[in-house]
Amino acid sequence: MKLKVPSSKAWLHCVLADFETFLQDHAANERKASSMAMSMVTHYPDRTQLTRAMIDLALEELNHFRQVYRLIEEQGFKLSADVKDHYVNALRQHLRKPSLDYLLDRLLCAAVIEARGAERFQMIGDALNDAKLATFYQTLARSEAQHHELFVNLALTYFDPSEVEPRLEFWLAEEAAVLAALPIRPRLH
Repeated sequence: MKLKVPSSKAWLHCVLADFETFLQDHAANERKASSMAMSMVTHYPDRTQLTRAMIDLALEELNHFRQVYRLIEEQGFKLSADVKDHYVNALRQHLRKPSLDYLLDRLLCAAVIEARGAERFQMIGDALNDAKLATFYQTLARSEAQHHELFVNLALTYFDPSEVEPRLEFWLAEEAAVLAALPIRPRLH
């Protein structure tokens, strides 16, 4: 899957200039990703392959949260209160309501969000001067890339490619539009 537009250098400079805010937002995103995976387990317990994958994903994302929390502590920062994620909320407005359509959209929306995370973590990893932090973000980029593939593969497990492919194109276009409409901030999305 290829994103329609790359993240801007201005976004990267904004993140590097306020890394504390970025770390706090990153932690919140990892925690929310873990919760989202468990929500999928709750909503689709009859889909064994999905359930297994989401349990593993929830644990992995929770571990990422723990790792980012430790970075926050090491830097002498504290977790902040959650703020709305306008990017995710704008994307979620396009989820269709009929149950099968909703499942497909949840999977593909998550795939696109993970693909954007992979791209942005790689950008950060490539730009950081701190070797330990750079390696951490490069590792996260690979993990996020695997997650976006996981969501696409799950969609292809439960839906015909003739349904998945055009809907994935829809999500990629919507994601590009949402990203273009948001101000640049030191946040993951």
